[in-house]
Amino acid sequence: MTEKIKRRSALAALGSISFGVPTILKGERLSVPYRVDKKTIKTEILVIGGGTAGVVAAIQAGRAGRKTVLVENGSQLGGVTTTGGVNFPGIFFAWGKQVIGGIGWELVQEAVAMNDDPLPNVSVPHGRQHWRHQVRVNGQLYALLAEEKVLDAGVEVRYYETPVSIKPTKNGWQVTTIGKGTETVIETNQLIDCTGNAFATAMAGFPVLREADTQPGTLQFRLSGYDLDTLDFKMIQSRYEEEVRKGNLVKKEFLNVAGLLRNYGDNVQHIAGADSTTSETHTSANLRGRASLMRMLRFLRTLPGLEKTRLQDVQNEIAVRETFRIDGQYLITHEDYVTGKVYDDAVSYSYYPIDLHDDKGVIPRHLVEGVVPTIPLRALVPRGSRNFLVAGRCLSSDRLANSALRVQASCMGMGQAAAAAAALACASGKTPLEVPHADLKNLLETHGAIVPVKNT
Repeated sequence: MTEKIKRRSALAALGSISFGVPTILKGERLSVPYRVDKKTIKTEILVIGGGTAGVVAAIQAGRAGRKTVLVENGSQLGGVTTTGGVNFPGIFFAWGKQVIGGIGWELVQEAVAMNDDPLPNVSVPHGRQHWRHQVRVNGQLYALLAEEKVLDAGVEVRYYETPVSIKPTKNGWQVTTIGKGTETVIETNQLIDCTGNAFATAMAGFPVLREADTQPGTLQFRLSGYDLDTLDFKMIQSRYEEEVRKGNLVKKEFLNVAGLLRNYGDNVQHIAGADSTTSETHTSANLRGRASLMRMLRFLRTLPGLEKTRLQDVQNEIAVRETFRIDGQYLITHEDYVTGKVYDDAVSYSYYPIDLHDDKGVIPRHLVEGVVPTIPLRALVPRGSRNFLVAGRCLSSDRLANSALRVQASCMGMGQAAAAAAALACASGKTPLEVPHADLKNLLETHGAIVPVKNT
């Protein structure tokens, strides 16, 4: 018996030497099994959401000398500009004059310079074609620059985390987040909701608003592999209408097939009811957007001149235009916006036409010449809150005003203003609405922002 055991041991050892895999025979395993790392951290300012507004807010808070944490449930910064693929932020100039500057404009300028891209000639009026004053940027380069600037500002970035609990404390907020193998309690004095859908606001217990029907979302993509000059657009339109009648294509998803081809894709798709509020609704929006694109791509490749149409690029998630908005200390109305109302507590300008999308498309309603709307700090503060701000498309506004306020340049201005107010509130022991407007204006202008001045 002893000899047999020795012989088996010797053969096992020989086998491990022969195959070079002794660790497999030893049955090694991970020294520490998977577990959730639980911890508590403290900060002065917590920014939830690393999108268009959140990036600028985090940089401003850090540059103002406040300890700042940025929580983002994705893998990169920039939001709709990067992950969503709407890489043409605007609009920073109105009627030949710059109205939004600061940290957002700094980011855009650097992204343009590093990619040798052109800036639009804003001295030439855009007329009915406002997109001529939007700035094209390399989205992935923008994401890298945003991350670099956030880190340079001393901000702690926490990717792949999402809040699951937000509770008030004596001097601020306690936010619990979960992520890959983590559960973190973040104690903060000031909280800024930059989620875009007022997710943190609702979780904190404040009322939020939305419409029964929301604007459609868009999956950004780029096509190649065809020559526009050889295409028979009349035939293409006829075949397209035929496929719609058969039920193989959905008209409201691609309203203009000729425009789709002339733009080589881009911002042309409409997915009704696209909603990023929950993982389930966001999954549904992404699935429907991708299925719609595949139907269109397969159809195009059946047409003369389009047989070699290729999908050059596609974003990894749909860009969402509208979900929830906060019930703020002040609600910006359509009338406020189109008349360019300037508030005593105005902290940023906004400039964009009323831009409400529906299943028939969109016909922008441009502002009257000389009108430049403004954003009051009160519209960034949920009603009844303390030490809590929002920035981005979920600000307090009615639907028509929001359709213009939601664009990137305006959200950048909001993000910087909210963070500056939070930084001053931290320093003074006040809540943001108690911060003297003169102090807020001074801090914003120190960091390059353009603050509206009310005519007396």
